[in-house]
Amino acid sequence: MTSPPRLLAAVTLILATTMYGTTAHADDDPNDPPGTEPSASAPVDVDPNDPDLKLPDGATLAQAKVLDIKSVVEEQSGDERREDTNTSVTLALQAEVLFGKDSSKLGAEAKSRIRGIADEIRTQNATRVRVFGFTDDLGSSAHGDVLSKRRANAVHDVLSQSLNDAGITYEVRGYGEQYPIADNSSEAGRKKNRRVEVSFPRSEP
Repeated sequence: MTSPPRLLAAVTLILATTMYGTTAHADDDPNDPPGTEPSASAPVDVDPNDPDLKLPDGATLAQAKVLDIKSVVEEQSGDERREDTNTSVTLALQAEVLFGKDSSKLGAEAKSRIRGIADEIRTQNATRVRVFGFTDDLGSSAHGDVLSKRRANAVHDVLSQSLNDAGITYEVRGYGEQYPIADNSSEAGRKKNRRVEVSFPRSEP
């Protein structure tokens, strides 16, 4: 006998982001990959007998799922990428915008961009900030790990100096070539993967 058809009910869409903090520099053993925090459970119960659901005869509700709401905006040049959810903001700056080739030294224009991010962190009243560095897959993995850590540390230093707030907790990590956002088989993709991401919670409405 076949089981009756199942109908998936749309439930409230939310995203829960858990942040862990450290006031030091890049962690030597990152173990919580970015964007993999567990989503929250469904906040409301759905009455399967509610006539407004208009279930077909014999149908039952599938288990509720929590879906993530996400908006991604990227500059036409690709220099900056912004990801907004209902709970957090993530800003990704390409390494070429911030650093010279194979370097972790920030120029004046790069520091100005980072200070702009600090202004938004201040506006959102965020008390937890993540700074993650990434590279492409060229060269050795070990070199990428070291370079991404140095770059994340450099961005963290400017942010912390600009914000000058002892109440803010930072998590700073270098992930090297892990977690690419584009295909490393092309230079355009590798350019997107060479980045530093700054993320922080959105303030309560």
